[in-house]
Amino acid sequence: MAINDAVDWRADLGGGTHVAIVQAGTFRSDAGALFGPVPRLLWDRLVTDEIDAENRLLQALNCLMVETPAGRVLVETGIGERVDEKTRTMRGYQGSPILAALRAAGFDPGTIDVVALSHLHFDHAGGLLDAAGERGFPRASIVAQRAEWEIAFSENPRIVASYVQPELALVRDWGAEGWADGEREVLPGVSVVPTGGHSAGHQAIVVRGTGAGARTLAFFGDLCMRPWSANPRWVTSFDDFPLDSVEAKASLFARAADEGWLVALSHEVRTPVGRLVRDRDRYRFEAV
Repeated sequence: MAINDAVDWRADLGGGTHVAIVQAGTFRSDAGALFGPVPRLLWDRLVTDEIDAENRLLQALNCLMVETPAGRVLVETGIGERVDEKTRTMRGYQGSPILAALRAAGFDPGTIDVVALSHLHFDHAGGLLDAAGERGFPRASIVAQRAEWEIAFSENPRIVASYVQPELALVRDWGAEGWADGEREVLPGVSVVPTGGHSAGHQAIVVRGTGAGARTLAFFGDLCMRPWSANPRWVTSFDDFPLDSVEAKASLFARAADEGWLVALSHEVRTPVGRLVRDRDRYRFEAV
């Protein structure tokens, strides 16, 4: 399935629309924070083979490359190149950042028309600039929700800890040129859908193929980062509005399951794409 080792998964959705997962490295997150209010008794067995001595889990930085007859959309940019050694060590950041990863996979960053971001946290919007501080995607517009840009510069201590405000300030005007107010089709067949929950302006990205046998793929951002996120009630400590997360997940996951959508997970290392299947009053993730 892969073009080369730099592409972790790809598919034809129909009508000339193709999607590919490109992992822009990995980092580590505290396991307890990722599972939030979920008791360790319920999740410990799910991560026994990946948890490290510091109680951290390995997290992929999954980016979605979308090619359509109308142009190219990149979903997410990972942590990027502008990371100091202290931060790199603290977060266990390894691997190729997005610009190098795209080139290795045969995608020229200069050909990307839209960069759609689920939200502006450091591990999703960190790769907009190259190491020198220049635009990594010179012809692209950035599409994130206006509400996300507004809250990203809040003085609330929790918000400050989630966003790298000095870096975002460098791309704020660029981002304002393309921000969205609600659901919007950024290219034919590629839409952003506001969800809230994880952050005030969090959004999902939905890609729809056309023609006979057409398929739909959804990137739910950090509402569905790992297979266990398929349970709408399992939220993370990083969710600023957890009750909104539960509500949004229940609604979106029902549609994804009932309509057979492919689902790309934002931080899953080994099985980044699958489907959601109804399981009593919740869902389970089945890799494809």
